[in-house]
Amino acid sequence: MKYLVLIPDGMADRPSEKLGGKTPMQIANKPTMDALASKSLCGTVLNVPAEMVPESDTANLAIMSYDPRQYSKGRSPLEAVSLGIKLAPDDTAIRCNLVTISEDEENYEDRVMIDHSSDEISTAEADELVKALNKALPMEGRHLFTGVSYRHCLIWKNASTTYDFSRPHDIIGRRIGEYLPKEDNGGAEFLEFMKKGYEVLKDHPVNKARRAAGKRPANSPWLWSPGAAPSLPSFKEKWGLDATVVSAVDLIKGIGICAEMEVVSVEGATGNYSTNYTGKANAAIDAFERGKDFVYIHVEAPDECGHRGEYDVKPKAIEKIDSLILKPVLEYLDGTGEDYRIMVLPDHPTPLDIRTHSHEPVPFFIYDPKAEQRGVECFTEEKCEACATYIPDGSTLLSHLIK
Repeated sequence: MKYLVLIPDGMADRPSEKLGGKTPMQIANKPTMDALASKSLCGTVLNVPAEMVPESDTANLAIMSYDPRQYSKGRSPLEAVSLGIKLAPDDTAIRCNLVTISEDEENYEDRVMIDHSSDEISTAEADELVKALNKALPMEGRHLFTGVSYRHCLIWKNASTTYDFSRPHDIIGRRIGEYLPKEDNGGAEFLEFMKKGYEVLKDHPVNKARRAAGKRPANSPWLWSPGAAPSLPSFKEKWGLDATVVSAVDLIKGIGICAEMEVVSVEGATGNYSTNYTGKANAAIDAFERGKDFVYIHVEAPDECGHRGEYDVKPKAIEKIDSLILKPVLEYLDGTGEDYRIMVLPDHPTPLDIRTHSHEPVPFFIYDPKAEQRGVECFTEEKCEACATYIPDGSTLLSHLIK
């Protein structure tokens, strides 16, 4: 038996006036998803427990059958693992976004969060800025490591693993003052790093060139999601399956590494809309051809479109996932003559109207060509919500696929 799990990150949404009262899933032309959903077990699942923040680490841990209430230690430690960083027991990993904040105000606190991704800055440009921060803000036991695009990892010895940072994608368009680390609750050193980092980055040659090219500058570091070294049980020992993870995102790669799954990097996979969809499909097919039993494909594009408020692009991202990933992998599986099952679902919603994650259950379908059933004619939030199947604990979902 072969198993394919496809995660269009943040695909689920809410009806929007800007889309005629519909969601991106409703208006996207996704014939493969719709055809499979019409013959599948369909329903909704809550991947993130109600008491936890709806982030991709908690949601994807749950989908991979790891209860986030037990195993979630923050997203940054998982990203550190993907970057090859070995965390000591006294190390704290902290996500460091390179963000765009407004520049007209005199005080740092009065500036406004413009873009959590700095126009999805290239990794090469970001690396220059990371080097500048390390050089200008040296401190024993602290080092910033370059990740992908705007996502980077700060390792800080003996820093808090539970400090309650604000997430930058939650405060787009807002004055940052009330969301900054507070000096009176243990956040003084974090705040100092961010404020001094702004002074380092604002006039850096990389940002001068970006402004000249009409791009947003990556003019401030923003810290969030701290955590300590993670530990997960082996996926193979848990399920008896040889598994591969295909993703452009360090967080998802880190989960795979911690779970002792094979992690495949695809050239041109970016974590945004302009990613290598075909390369991800080919990587999945190659994994199956090499004898892998389980392939987990994660595609960040819909989530980034949601964060950026790209109403016209998010449906197109869903369409590309359907035509360039799901369709060719389905055709391959059909052609092998082997038994297989396919599960498709977003990890969490990223509604365009709010530009951040939300907590609603997400739609899913599980397709087995040897056990077809009556599903829904169109794979959407509304249609799946009307189904009888609701799974309140996402960490149990995989057991419905792997019976």
